[in-house]
Amino acid sequence: MILPMKKVYLVMQEKHREDALVKLREVGVMHIESEGATSDGVVKAHEHKVRLDNAISLIQPYKVSKKQAEAQERGAEDRKQAAGRRGRRATDLVGSEETEPYSLDAINAPVRPDLIDLMLGIDKERKALGEQLALLIRERDRIASWGEFNPDTVKELAALGYPMHLYELSPGALTVIPQDINYIKLSQDKVLARIAALEKTIPGMPVFHLPEKSLSCIEAEIAELTTKLEALETRMQNFVDRRPILEREMLEVQSEIEFENALAELKGMDGVPSEFACSCLKGYILADDLGKLKRTAADNGWALTAYDPGPDDAPPTKIKSGALARIIHPLFSFLGTVPGYREFDISPSYLVFFCIFFAMILGDAGYGLLMFALAAIIGISAKKKSGTFPDVAKLLMLLTFTTVVWGTVNGAWFAIPREHLPPVLISLILPPFNPSGPVMEFPLFLQNVFKLPAEVPVDELKSRWYIQFLCFSLAVTQLVYARGKRIINLLPSLTAFAQLGTLLMLLGLYFLVLNMLLGIELPPFALWLIIAGVAFNLIFTEQKGGNFFVNIGKGFGSFIQIFLKAVGCFADIISYLRLFAVGFAGAMVAQIFNGMAMPADGLGSFGLAFLLKLITAVLILVTGHGLNLLLTALSVIVHGVRLNLLEYAGNHLEMEWSGYLYNPFALKQKKE
Repeated sequence: MILPMKKVYLVMQEKHREDALVKLREVGVMHIESEGATSDGVVKAHEHKVRLDNAISLIQPYKVSKKQAEAQERGAEDRKQAAGRRGRRATDLVGSEETEPYSLDAINAPVRPDLIDLMLGIDKERKALGEQLALLIRERDRIASWGEFNPDTVKELAALGYPMHLYELSPGALTVIPQDINYIKLSQDKVLARIAALEKTIPGMPVFHLPEKSLSCIEAEIAELTTKLEALETRMQNFVDRRPILEREMLEVQSEIEFENALAELKGMDGVPSEFACSCLKGYILADDLGKLKRTAADNGWALTAYDPGPDDAPPTKIKSGALARIIHPLFSFLGTVPGYREFDISPSYLVFFCIFFAMILGDAGYGLLMFALAAIIGISAKKKSGTFPDVAKLLMLLTFTTVVWGTVNGAWFAIPREHLPPVLISLILPPFNPSGPVMEFPLFLQNVFKLPAEVPVDELKSRWYIQFLCFSLAVTQLVYARGKRIINLLPSLTAFAQLGTLLMLLGLYFLVLNMLLGIELPPFALWLIIAGVAFNLIFTEQKGGNFFVNIGKGFGSFIQIFLKAVGCFADIISYLRLFAVGFAGAMVAQIFNGMAMPADGLGSFGLAFLLKLITAVLILVTGHGLNLLLTALSVIVHGVRLNLLEYAGNHLEMEWSGYLYNPFALKQKKE
């Protein structure tokens, strides 16, 4: 559920505003509404964060040694206590001779400003030397084919009246050199000829530019620069034990940025004498936390006013879910979707339907077991390190367990033909998905609603028919549920009856889809449901206040939009057929790889040929099923998520995902 918020205004004395913010941050319940205010403090804090980010990124590629890791672990508790303090700037020994490398004191020492300066300075020097090295290497490669010679000798000869011009020409170009030009061919390969023209230049040919230094000098400089760069690299790598210090400093800088932002948001009051000047801060607070803020305000002499957010306000969103529904939240975080304050928390329903969609798309119980085991291993490993079983692993285990159940009742185990499965697995296949005989009659109480087609599907077609029927039934269930939530949300407004009309259209269109795609007889009431749905939309769509009959006229003016809505409902129901199509495609791909792995004549008798065929079959099966599993998992993200976010939440719950998370102004500690 989305927790209710209160909009609050805090007024405090201008001269005590910094102390007031410190106390407000300690309470940690108020989400400050930002209007983009800035100050010198905000700018300086952001500049420091950028420099700190750059410093941390410099040592990010290096791995922490075992000795460093042990030292960091010993200092973890002290870092927890130090994290979140604002304004602290003390001295630090930056890896100098006075501090033992990787010592506990080094891990827990505060950051001295010149630590960052030193790291950034080393990086700046490293980049400059790297650019010089790149230029020298380019020059060496340019002149390497000429061999060792002293450019000064060529220049001295030119000064004595014996100029020499160097050229790199294609071998064919030698034949077009004028006869009056004397030259010496120094070397030649398949691509170029290197010559020295005496006295005269060759018309139309670019002269080879003399290097400033000889090849041996350039090689020596390259070696020297390489040595310097290696030394700088070693120095930079030695800073890896300072990573915890820098990360702790990053927490404090982020806290400082929040503090400076809050300070900038404090609005002064014009026309008030300086000794009585006050500042005002506005934001949002959870309704349940209002009492805590009131007590703090009373203790510190702040003025406080609170009221329910108005229609023009945009409060942050705070979702409270049960332990089971909460495991879907990592997926929302990955997608970057946050419901608006006045929208719906769909975590429970999203989880239920996403589990079903995941199972139907992945489809194979064998794949599900493999992924379940992988999720369990990941979760247990994470719990050993952090003491908590991560929600991501819980979600994956639930999804794959659902897949195992679905694959079991379908008899889908690595696309092995059902007749080749062990008897115990065959016995678990539900009758609708048992590929023997025709489609069964619907239960007696449903036979007046669903009447089988004249040509009843049999065998394999029977299973496909039932899965498609299930897809459309899932569609109408989820979409009708969405419209039902909209009706409850809009009551007692008359526009709720327009939502009822769309719900009736969905039910009627569901039977129309079954008739068109599965051959089920269209019941007479289906058309009346569609007509009633359209009528309700025409009458109640515009009932937002004013004259009832005038609003009916406006509704008839929106006939085109209502017609398009009906078409959209029809398309949304059919869209759920993707659950069958993608799952069926994955099963077909798996069957193809099985056929490739197992020759028509079998593996033969035991011997060298048998071993080669067996190894080839294993490679094909592992590679093929691995690739199919990867592609099918990606399909789940594309299609399973799409049905929940677009058809369900977007089109029928009419959610815009326009929210942003509740983030109270509070001290933030790094999680060890």
